[in-house]
Amino acid sequence: MANKPSAPSHEGFVAETERFRRELFAHCYRMVGSAHDAEDLVQETYLRAWRSYSGFEGRASIRSWLYRIATNVCLTALRPRRIRVLPSGLAGPYDGPDRPPSLVAQGGVSWLEPLPDALIAPADDDPAAVVVARESLRLALIASLQHLPARQRAILILREVLAFTAAETAAILGTTTAAVKSGLQRARARLDELEPKAAELLEPTDDRARALLDGYIAAFERSDAGLLEQVLRTDATLEATPFRDWQSGRTTCIRMLDEYVLGAPGDWRMLATTANGHPAAVVYRRGADGKLGAYGAVVLEPTVTGVSRVIAFHHSALVTTTFGFPDWLAD
Repeated sequence: MANKPSAPSHEGFVAETERFRRELFAHCYRMVGSAHDAEDLVQETYLRAWRSYSGFEGRASIRSWLYRIATNVCLTALRPRRIRVLPSGLAGPYDGPDRPPSLVAQGGVSWLEPLPDALIAPADDDPAAVVVARESLRLALIASLQHLPARQRAILILREVLAFTAAETAAILGTTTAAVKSGLQRARARLDELEPKAAELLEPTDDRARALLDGYIAAFERSDAGLLEQVLRTDATLEATPFRDWQSGRTTCIRMLDEYVLGAPGDWRMLATTANGHPAAVVYRRGADGKLGAYGAVVLEPTVTGVSRVIAFHHSALVTTTFGFPDWLAD
């Protein structure tokens, strides 16, 4: 009587698949624009992979097999969802009379979320891999990707970010090589329309980038709008979720911040970090009780001539659940 094949070992599954978790997380984030959603999708990917592991039998590389599962999990999740956007993806900058930022209209918007670099840093800290990861997770690129049809988005990411061949991409998506080539051509054309041609950005490890972040933090903590003159470029833009209005031009940005946001010295505290390959900070605001509570995060796009873009995310849960900082700070 023939022996039955032994059941797959969970330890063997983990040994083969766990090393891909960070890059799969980054892939899911590129697809859906949310670190929280990406984590759920990675969990679903590994659950499905384990369930079908006994039938895998090495018919493809383990990496390609996992990407096939992850991509299809993302495509399924995206079908009923609104795309995630930044305020600049809704309309042009507000150029009317001065007023406080206006809240999102009833019905809401699904907002893009930042991704801490620490969550996707390559495990081996290979410098080249780190740079590639940063470039493919810039906020401007992630925001533009969300406007592509989901399958085109997947094709572009698989081909141009992850460097799968057209044949491998077709196998991952269960389609033809011709369809992949056609989809990539359309995705590239649309992305060229969407993605801003920004000046070359400084790496967050560059001393000039850190100096600009330090200056921005100091301006808030000291309530000193004058310091922003030294930080922002003349063509800087400022946007913040969950507000529809956003500002363009250093003078306009500083006037809005000075009038409605900066408050008094000590109202704000910021702790430096990095996100999406940019210098960033988690933000705390002093409440009526005098305590500094988690408020959100801010991401800067620094260039050699100053910060070209400031994107603030006013969502306190980002501080603790996404960036891993405490709820409260002591004075």
